[in-house]
Amino acid sequence: MTALGDVPPRRPVVLDAMGGDHGPRETVPGALAAHREHGVRVTLVGRRERIDRELRRHGGAGELEIVHADDVVPMAGAAASAAARPATSLRVGCEVARRDRAAFVSAGSTGAVVACAVRTLGRADGVLRPALAVALPTAAGATVLVDAGGTADPTAPMLAQFAVLGSRYARTALGVPEPRVGLLSIGSEPGKGNRLVRDAALLLPDLPVRFHGNVEGHDVLAGTVDVVATDGFTGNVVLKNIEGCVRTVLGMAADRGAAPPEALAKVARLYSADTHGGAALLGLNGTVLVAHGSSGSAAVARACTAASASAPAGDAADAAAGGRA
Repeated sequence: MTALGDVPPRRPVVLDAMGGDHGPRETVPGALAAHREHGVRVTLVGRRERIDRELRRHGGAGELEIVHADDVVPMAGAAASAAARPATSLRVGCEVARRDRAAFVSAGSTGAVVACAVRTLGRADGVLRPALAVALPTAAGATVLVDAGGTADPTAPMLAQFAVLGSRYARTALGVPEPRVGLLSIGSEPGKGNRLVRDAALLLPDLPVRFHGNVEGHDVLAGTVDVVATDGFTGNVVLKNIEGCVRTVLGMAADRGAAPPEALAKVARLYSADTHGGAALLGLNGTVLVAHGSSGSAAVARACTAASASAPAGDAADAAAGGRA
């Protein structure tokens, strides 16, 4: 994944301090690092006593604002029930972000983050479902994978709109003037794929995207297109398969002395959460970045910095306005 937000921070960030596998033990020092090293104004949301304790442990008592939230959504919590609980750090954090026009960051359960964000911030005009976008490094630069896990079972119009959202994201976040969009399938020929892919392919020529056609799995990192659109189930499998393959292949190369360790480490960092921060949740009336559940403090710091430097939420609205399917 490429590093997002390689511009100076410009927006305040609200961080779900209770989210992720490690909670405040990693989110608090990550927020402090983003604030101290990059000037990001971070508000921490969660159980005040635990957050205070971590702030003191890192010499940051009183350094960051805290908004108390009693309830916590477990990583395995159901998305629908999480959205209905008003006192969770997720819900309260989204509400604070909406009030302060801030970006929201969480390493919590993806489904719960999506549900809470939709309920609190609302979808941008015309958006059917939000989608997660991740910028994957390639030899030619980067390719946006969308949806990377936001909506597992979209309809064909939703999938077609993911392509529109991803195209807009590639323009605003990566600076690609006319992104080429491919639809992930089992063959590059027209008509290949399951019913969802075939139906979405019929819709895309009439939408404001530069539709390349179908692409296959080996095209994702080849730079064949700038945006690869797929359903959230497939996209999440692709993303985790890439992460696993990178670790395995680089490990094998290191064991065999096939390349200098420094070179291998440089490649590994491209796919590290410490570099990319997380996935942008597109199509909302607000900016939301979903960090990896296992994020450590460095990844949390990167997520906060990337979210702070992100484009305004209006960009997603613009994409939706041109992409009603």
